[in-house]
Amino acid sequence: MRNILIPALTLLFSMSSFAQETASVTENTNTIEAFDTVSDTIKNKKGGILKEIIVTQNQHKKPVSAIRSGLKPMDVPQSIQIIGSEIIEQQQAIRLSDVIKNINGVYVGSARGGAQESFFSRGYDMSTNNMFKNGFRFSSGSIPEVSSLEKVEVLKGSAALLYGNVAPGGILNMVTKSPSFQKGGEIAVQMGSYSFYKPSIDIYGPLNDIIAYRFTGSYENSESFRDNVTKERYYINPSVLFKASDKTEILLQGDYLKDDWTPDFGTGIIGKEIVDLPRNTYLGATWSNGQTKQATVSGLVSHNFNKNWKLDFNSSFQNYNRTSKGTERVQPAANGDWSRPLGQNKNLEQIIGEQISLQGCFTTGQLKHQLFTGVDLENSFAQAYTFTFNPTTYGSGNIFDFENFDQGGAIPNATNTRIVKTDTNRFGIYAQDLISLTEKIKVLAGLRWSWQEAQVNTHDLIKNTVTEAAKRKDLAFTPKVGLVFQPTKDMSLFASYSNSFTPNTGTTVDLKAIEPSIIDQYEVGMKKDFWKGVLSTNVTVYQITNSNLAQTAEFKADGSSNTDTTIKVLSGETTSKGVEFDITAKPIEGLNIIAGYSYNDMRYTKTSGLNGSFIEGDRLARTPANTANLSFFYTLPSGILKGASFGASGNYIGNRVGGWNNQIVANSNTGAVTINDREIPLEGYTTIDLSAGYNWKQFSILCKLSNITNELNYTVHENYSVNPIAPRQVMTSLKYKF
Repeated sequence: MRNILIPALTLLFSMSSFAQETASVTENTNTIEAFDTVSDTIKNKKGGILKEIIVTQNQHKKPVSAIRSGLKPMDVPQSIQIIGSEIIEQQQAIRLSDVIKNINGVYVGSARGGAQESFFSRGYDMSTNNMFKNGFRFSSGSIPEVSSLEKVEVLKGSAALLYGNVAPGGILNMVTKSPSFQKGGEIAVQMGSYSFYKPSIDIYGPLNDIIAYRFTGSYENSESFRDNVTKERYYINPSVLFKASDKTEILLQGDYLKDDWTPDFGTGIIGKEIVDLPRNTYLGATWSNGQTKQATVSGLVSHNFNKNWKLDFNSSFQNYNRTSKGTERVQPAANGDWSRPLGQNKNLEQIIGEQISLQGCFTTGQLKHQLFTGVDLENSFAQAYTFTFNPTTYGSGNIFDFENFDQGGAIPNATNTRIVKTDTNRFGIYAQDLISLTEKIKVLAGLRWSWQEAQVNTHDLIKNTVTEAAKRKDLAFTPKVGLVFQPTKDMSLFASYSNSFTPNTGTTVDLKAIEPSIIDQYEVGMKKDFWKGVLSTNVTVYQITNSNLAQTAEFKADGSSNTDTTIKVLSGETTSKGVEFDITAKPIEGLNIIAGYSYNDMRYTKTSGLNGSFIEGDRLARTPANTANLSFFYTLPSGILKGASFGASGNYIGNRVGGWNNQIVANSNTGAVTINDREIPLEGYTTIDLSAGYNWKQFSILCKLSNITNELNYTVHENYSVNPIAPRQVMTSLKYKF
């Protein structure tokens, strides 16, 4: 039997004579191939061929890409969650937001006018610097394609040691499907409510003994439960694997996404109340349009010197281009009268990343070391275009009589008045060591040195001038230390502390580079596997203190409302603390269960108290105290209904506030202090999905009814994008595997 990449799998063989035997096998190709070999060759005590095979994976699990160092999850002193392609397919995920419903404590914080989905973890926005694809920073201004994903990894808590400029709360890493030396593939089509149609293809196999390939691609065309809102997407993802030698592999990957979408800022708000309009009512101009183009190319060279030492070199290039034009949010008066502001945006970004890392295992006396060290560098060149309209609004009417309104006539033209170019260079050098003091006690210690330089140039196209701001340089050390106690091989108790320095991207309202934030994080928890991984649990308690949180500014320098996420403000010290519970289980063959609960309390703990400052003790907007998830999926492995499947999933988002946090209003003449009450209370809600399907030979069909109770609630980004969640919908997937 051939050598394996995964150290061991335990096969439980259920004999017809009720006797059971176990065997350890190694794997070099597809798991199914190994199973077929075993079933054909292993006999029971009476010489009969095995009729049933139950497979469970023991605690020696595959390394998690987001950890980078190759450490086992049990040895890492922080919480980790992984959602694999099996779950993604079973739940018929269309968007990344569908996938993260399985990760407790991570949730959609805003839809940003339909252009992107912004995710939050432990109260912090992950969308600026904490989104990665195959280990490289990913420009989150697009809605990523999920059909090409092998898994989604979330490394909660501090990740600054390994990734540098990331916010607290955790990082999300999307891992795309990779080439295989076993030939195979599938053709699928998804069809659903509101004219949703999405064919996709995934083919892979060897070109020869040393080269393997994979190609995934999809096309999507759909309308929406929102009137006049449509989407059309094209996506391709080719990859090639070269086995240069027994010790060296080269992996080349690339993908391209073209997404045509309709800007949709949702419904309106009068005061602090969301206007009660039909869920389908679209308030924008019918000609509103947006387009996103995103391409990435990456290469990985991996060389194993021997079984203890490994060198990796990664390189990546990413190009991002998003444009949109249309009407923005409707802000009706108390009687419902409104006029729609016009908006046009254009954002470009190119990101080049390089990573060199070394993994090694060695001993000093009685101590065992797992060393991970390396350097990384990144260049980001971003351009943000500002446009003005004359007139500045398009159409008017009354929101309570929307059928009778003035659309506004011809499509207006905008004038490009300014281009802000931001050139950012980052460099980091780091080292961490997992030291095994004994078999049960381990210490993780690491240190990173980071350097960042940012240059902002403003091109005023009206005055024909270029303003070059002074270069901003930031230097900092990022330490991390963790203690791991493993009383048994399937149980881990851990505690960790990290101090990180987060250089903030973007500019202040006066176009100056924004100052960095200093963050202290504490985390303690327990990981426990039961019955050789049949049931896995994780409990984590944490506290994160951010010296100065950077948030999107409410207004531009001229006093107009700001929708540019690169313009930010430092809002004061915040403290986020909470607890998380995770459960994953495969109690019987064919059954997957995922459950979780998270409590988070994130508040302002220090503010200036001056005019315009936020209020100490206030919970931050868009941070629910409670979130929970539960899902199961079961495929009958035998019997007359063999291949039939059914499942259900539920997701809960607790009470929270939308809009902007309240502000202090101080009268400089009288000294009187009042509160500018701007928070929009949002009740918690639960969505439930049901699915059923059938597998027959190489064919499968799966149907899903989502949001079966037709729950109505909203995703509120500040006060300018108030988007209702999707109503009850039907989705059907047809698939042929070859």
